Amino acid sequence: MAKKEIKKNLEFKNKKAFHDYEILDIYEAGIMLEGSEVKAAREGRVNLKDSFVRIIKNEIFVLNMHITHLSTAHTTYRPNERRDRKLLLHRKEIDKLYSKVTKDGITIVPIKLYFNNKNMLKMQIATARGKKLHDKRDDLKQKTLKRESEQALKNYK
Repeated sequence: MAKKEIKKNLEFKNKKAFHDYEILDIYEAGIMLEGSEVKAAREGRVNLKDSFVRIIKNEIFVLNMHITHLSTAHTTYRPNERRDRKLLLHRKEIDKLYSKVTKDGITIVPIKLYFNNKNMLKMQIATARGKKLHDKRDDLKQKTLKRESEQALKNYK
C-alpha cells in the first residue's frame, strides 16, 4: 500500500492585512465550508488577499474569500468560489466584536487560515485599526533596514 503524502504546516496568510492595518486582538474561529472546499484548501487553492469580515444579523461572515473549486469535483456541484462563509464563534465573542466595530470604528480582518492539530480548518481573525500612509512607510523602512543588517552580518562571517 502506498502512503499518501501529507502536507505539514499548511496555512494561508493575509500579508496585506499586516501592511494595511495595526493588529489589536486576535480570535480563532471555525469556518463552515461545503463539500469539496476542504479538499481544495488541502491542495492550497485558497486566497485571502481581498477578503474581509462582517457581522450580519448577529452572525459573523467572511466575505470575498476565494477557494478555487477542484477539477475532480462533480460538474453540477461547484460552489461559488467567492461566496459568503459563516464563521463559528461564541455569542459573547461576537457581541464583543460588534461593540468594538460600532463604537470604536475598528475593522475585523482575516489574518490566517490553517489546519489545527485536530485537523480542523480554523481561521484567525483580528480587530484592527487602519494605518496611515506614513506608518506604512515607516514599517517598510524598518523592514528593509533589518533585512540589510542581517545580510551584512551574514556576509561578514
